[in-house]
Amino acid sequence: MCNLYSLSKGQAAIREIASVWTDRTGNLAPQPAIFPDQSAPVIRMGDEGRELVMMRWGMPSPKVALKNRRTDPGVTNIRNLGSAHWRRWLGPEHRCLVPFTSFSEYRVEPDKSRTPVWFARGEDRPLTFFAGIWTRWTSVRKLKEGEVEADLFGFLTTEANAVVGAVHPKAMPVILTEPEEWETWLSAPIEEAKELQRPLLDGGIEIVSEGAIKEHSG
Repeated sequence: MCNLYSLSKGQAAIREIASVWTDRTGNLAPQPAIFPDQSAPVIRMGDEGRELVMMRWGMPSPKVALKNRRTDPGVTNIRNLGSAHWRRWLGPEHRCLVPFTSFSEYRVEPDKSRTPVWFARGEDRPLTFFAGIWTRWTSVRKLKEGEVEADLFGFLTTEANAVVGAVHPKAMPVILTEPEEWETWLSAPIEEAKELQRPLLDGGIEIVSEGAIKEHSG
């Protein structure tokens, strides 16, 4: 599972590249390490077109996962789009793009320690997007916080390509690199949009750093 990613590019770059009409994020600082349940920028369709907003990372968990639990920390990665739990959020009104510049998977070493390995589309960490879904939900994320209503997001995963699979064989995030893909994910019928749930070509991703919990923000 991808439970750590980085966003080193600012909101101006996101607005320009993704043709965002409305920015509701305020003063957005670089985020060299984004963990589950933290807030991060997400692009969704609003009444006036694409808008950039802050959401908490982690979609509502299935009921079976919440048995005997007092909190719902959320589901960060979504694979089975055929599940009834996820089908309710597959319409265009619930789809989003999650900006990132790199993401991390942990490599398990011979001594069982884990090393963060960071992947990006190139050494310059170009701005790229995960295919995500979002919803507004009321739940208890943390006991000390109590019940809250929040906009929540998660992103899709798929089978790993050779580059990511060498570190994390089970899965990799669904990565969208072209404007046509962004438009399809945000607006097309799900029968067409779900065709984007496939691994990025091996040459489209590379390892850019290892060992650090935080990616560089330059």
